[in-house]
Amino acid sequence: MEPHANLAYLIHHVATLLERQAEKLLQERFAIGFSQFKILMALKWKTNVQQRQIADSLGQTEASVSRQIKMLQEQGLLANRISPENRRQRIISLTAKGDKLAQAAMTSLTNYQQTLFAGMGDVQRSDITTGLQIIHRQLCQTGACGS
Repeated sequence: MEPHANLAYLIHHVATLLERQAEKLLQERFAIGFSQFKILMALKWKTNVQQRQIADSLGQTEASVSRQIKMLQEQGLLANRISPENRRQRIISLTAKGDKLAQAAMTSLTNYQQTLFAGMGDVQRSDITTGLQIIHRQLCQTGACGS
């Protein structure tokens, strides 16, 4: 069987290609990488969280998230403050600049990716979306998708 005939391989391969394209676009237009973009989006979806929570939600190590957070802070995109409940914990949040950049980056990625899917009909897009949502739910039920 050819690799492209294997559904799991094809999904993984397409996801890798999409990630590479996103990385290139984000670097060129916003001077951030895809890993940094994912952190910005995680904070857009859930504000004022601990670094560990970001790492868990993205399925990454806390060390890799820590490096990305440091770079985003240096660019003025994230704020880091001490938790009022536990002084040893740090709470991460988007700055106004970070929120604006995250929104612009998401819009830019969405517009670019829509051109990739333009060759599909509405039914095909809907079928793929539904199928991927089913797979996502099944993986999350087994604990494979982070928190």
